[in-house]
Amino acid sequence: MFTVTSATRVLVATTPVDLRGSFNRLYSLVVEQLKGDPLSGHLFVFTNGRRNRLKVLYWDGSGLWVCAKRLEKGKFTWPVSEEGRVDLRSEQFSALIHGLESAGEKELVSSLKNLNRN
Repeated sequence: MFTVTSATRVLVATTPVDLRGSFNRLYSLVVEQLKGDPLSGHLFVFTNGRRNRLKVLYWDGSGLWVCAKRLEKGKFTWPVSEEGRVDLRSEQFSALIHGLESAGEKELVSSLKNLNRN
């Protein structure tokens, strides 16, 4: 699928979006909301209002990927930002997509924010 290295940027939209859209809709959200380049090779992550689904838009050099995940129980612990976006490191992204809530939602969101500042 895709490889997340230390050089890969992961941009997360902190505002929920309508995930019924696919390539074109996510592409425009990357440009307009995240102020990113969808063809950069970085990962762009979106969630729905319930935070039980996410989609990732990724350019692999020859085409765009849209990857989706739906949690059967619970919800994703989503970062918060007044800017509407957050940059995550690879380990933060891994925790996010695996739906980890073991530390409690407030503590995990707080730790994601603190790691992002460093």
